Amino acid sequence: MRQKAKKTRAAAGRSPDRSRGRILDAALKEFSARGFSGARVDVIARRATINKRMLYHYFGNKGSLFREVLRRKITERRALMEGAPGDPAENLPFRFALMCRDMDWVRLLGWEAVQNAGSRILEEKFRREGVARARERVCREQAQGLVGSEFDRSHLMLAKLSLAMFPAAFPQLVRLITGKPVRDPAFQRDYAKFLGQFAVALRPAQRRVKRALK
Repeated sequence: MRQKAKKTRAAAGRSPDRSRGRILDAALKEFSARGFSGARVDVIARRATINKRMLYHYFGNKGSLFREVLRRKITERRALMEGAPGDPAENLPFRFALMCRDMDWVRLLGWEAVQNAGSRILEEKFRREGVARARERVCREQAQGLVGSEFDRSHLMLAKLSLAMFPAAFPQLVRLITGKPVRDPAFQRDYAKFLGQFAVALRPAQRRVKRALK
């Protein structure tokens, strides 16, 4: 057993970035399955095939590890959204596809909502910076005539996020309403098509008229 632990530590020492990555991947799985309160560090270490002492060496404690998972995922998603199309008819299906590929992130946010209700949001300053950049994108889209300027920007951001995230956040309701699971390719295809059709209403009025006349 001691020899195995030594080998694990030696391997981690040779590739710290890879070890950190494995820990963060494993931590996302555990936090998304059990929330911060229910997650266990020993399970994360076992998932990452790393000694628990090395986990503490890299991240200090469970709270710091959770913050790092948040930062990593938010940074990843910001990069993806920077390349998102501006036209809502393309943007909403794009967002929905991201949610379907990242169910762990959606579940993690759900746990955060339950366990941190009414309290300060973790990494709030960092996350508000991302929100500010997203609001700037909405401003540009409205200035370019891709999205109607009559819509309140904050409410528009909430609406787009809700439409894209709801099926992944509440899969049981999707099955009740449609009879299909969220992971069903047929449901994903049909819902993405619906989002593209529905999003036409977010375009400026003159663009909606032109589309209708075609």
